[in-house]
Amino acid sequence: MSEKGFDQKEAIRILNEILEVELAGVVVYMHYSLMVFGYNRIPITSWLRDQANESMQHAQEAGELITHFGEHPSLGIGKLLESHKHDVGDILRESLQHEKAGLLLYKDLLALVEGKSVMLEEYTRRMIFEEERHIGEVDKMLRKPGDIQAFQSS
Repeated sequence: MSEKGFDQKEAIRILNEILEVELAGVVVYMHYSLMVFGYNRIPITSWLRDQANESMQHAQEAGELITHFGEHPSLGIGKLLESHKHDVGDILRESLQHEKAGLLLYKDLLALVEGKSVMLEEYTRRMIFEEERHIGEVDKMLRKPGDIQAFQSS
């Protein structure tokens, strides 16, 4: 099945890259959840495992779209960020990097399909909303208590 008006081959390439990044998210968030120690372990571990589950859902959605267009989902996995630092702040900064990389892919897909495929445009806008919201939450978690200013990261 194909829709006219956008480069389907490029859309599939981006969707496969999204699939790989989201699968990497499953791995890193699960790993992070195993490496948290200290007084706040339980809520942080729970939050990280929720993020792993969300990444799995996002990977499944990307894969379903790839097969919708009659293509083959990648068996690859994206870059695994691992600094071997397991302080919660380090984990959150790595998480922020990961989420920003995914957000860029969703924005690339939106630029490709905007005004050309309602299905892909709606999917991509929803994913951008979710990723931006998630980045905002991580940013808030990185702030010191009482700080209203956004966390500044590279």
